[in-house]
Amino acid sequence: MKQLKIQVATKVSGVKFQDHSPLEFSLVKEGFPEIRVRDEREYVILTISGNQYKYDKWYTKPEHLAEIIKVYYTKK
Repeated sequence: MKQLKIQVATKVSGVKFQDHSPLEFSLVKEGFPEIRVRDEREYVILTISGNQYKYDKWYTKPEHLAEIIKVYYTKK
């Protein structure tokens, strides 16, 4: 989770982090819905506008998730 935060901070400007627990945090950027990130053992769950996206940690590295988040924030 720490590595993902570092990757997101370098790729997306103006994003803020809100920790909810050691295994869950939110990404907040003005004008965009919150993205909630939760670590569930072998998976990382991204929740965006009520939709959940499940990524296997074995195949999806922090830099890949950061790129997905970057694309979401640049789409609007």
